Amino acid sequence: MTTVTHNTLQEFLDALASGESTPGGGGAAALTGSQAAALLSMVLNFTVGRKKYADIEAEMQGYLARSEELRAGLLALVDRDAAAFGAVSACYSMPKETDAEKAARTAAMQAAMKGAAEVPFVVAKHCLELLQLAIPIGEKGNSNVVSDAATSAYLALAALNAGLLNVEINLKYIKDGDFVAEWTGKVADLRAAAADAYTAAIAACSATLGVNV
Repeated sequence: MTTVTHNTLQEFLDALASGESTPGGGGAAALTGSQAAALLSMVLNFTVGRKKYADIEAEMQGYLARSEELRAGLLALVDRDAAAFGAVSACYSMPKETDAEKAARTAAMQAAMKGAAEVPFVVAKHCLELLQLAIPIGEKGNSNVVSDAATSAYLALAALNAGLLNVEINLKYIKDGDFVAEWTGKVADLRAAAADAYTAAIAACSATLGVNV
């Protein structure tokens, strides 16, 4: 399994391009989200400690602490996504000769698929928070680098959509109707919240930059 935190970017991309199943779209989404968080941190690091922005220092420091937490969390989710996929794959090699073995294999598969749905949902949740952070950062951050906050919003939305796609794919194969209904609702709610946050973030960045982004 690829451990992205110990690999070079070239190694990760080579693995992503290979004929192996992991890393895949979920891992790429998590890594993209981590980059979005890093860009917000960059804008904040150009803002904190600057005399021009002294009156919002505490606010920006708080955002910086959170963007860094999200950056680390999303990076860790690259490996968690690969592990979740590995758990699903392992179920295919379980014995299925007897009825008891078949039942155990099915139960293990269903549990693993739930885990595989939950990980990309966490990726999407983190990316929603990045979009929400991009609103005040785009509005109040150092105007010289707010274009990077806009880029962060673009990346965060892409990562969020990719994460939710992976959730929906896994839900197709889960037989627990209550679980599927609950998580389908969660996906719809998150997607709606993301649309609002993205629109607000882009508007804030556009206003600060004086161009439509």
